[in-house]
Amino acid sequence: MTIHSIRSMAAAGGASLALACALASPAAAQEVTTVMPGDGNLMQLSDSELKSELERRYEVSLAATEDPAIVNALDARYHWASEAKVQCAIARGFMKNGLRDEDSIRKCQGAYGRLTGTPPTTPMAPPPPPPPPAPPEVCNQPTNQVFFDFDSATAPANTMSTAQFLLKNAPMCGWSGYEIVGHTDRSGSDAYNEALSIARADAVTEVMVAAGADRAAIISRGVGETDLAVPTVDGERNPQNRRVVITVR
Repeated sequence: MTIHSIRSMAAAGGASLALACALASPAAAQEVTTVMPGDGNLMQLSDSELKSELERRYEVSLAATEDPAIVNALDARYHWASEAKVQCAIARGFMKNGLRDEDSIRKCQGAYGRLTGTPPTTPMAPPPPPPPPAPPEVCNQPTNQVFFDFDSATAPANTMSTAQFLLKNAPMCGWSGYEIVGHTDRSGSDAYNEALSIARADAVTEVMVAAGADRAAIISRGVGETDLAVPTVDGERNPQNRRVVITVR
């Protein structure tokens, strides 16, 4: 906008002067009025300040809708001038009855900001909370195994270290219980192997309790040769199948 245009609009009256300054420079618009700038939050003003500011914005917007330079402009200023005029008028009407219509005030503020080039600031949403930390790698080991000698129900030497590992990490990993399942290979009868698998599970349970586990938190059972780690023919000995599996929960 040229100085000549500003002077011409100034001659037309106060509203035109405010419009000229607002469109020429948002900073200049702040010198015309002592109320808060266009990008402030109107809802924070007192009633008297809000009435005055709505009146000023209505007059500026009205003058803009009658300005040929804006009416014939190729940009969106006329649209925003019309929108600001309507919304500021609605907000003024509510204020005359002692009511604050937040919707029309917000729309008046937004449209006026678009018209004058000072769109209202939008409060930034708070950043999302950080994701919970990933569990330590040690917590990703839900099962542990100990392997038995042939035809033996005596817990191997490393059973105690396995039990201590589980109990040490239980609080950090959220483990509250243990399932202990005994297994055998296919050497021997089904009935014999079932009893042997139960004896193996019981042996590991006793080691867990000796290490400090609550017996009530342990489920112990045997499945004989029905759940092989390595499939074999009947009667075959296989050390990978002679095991007890400890699963945390």
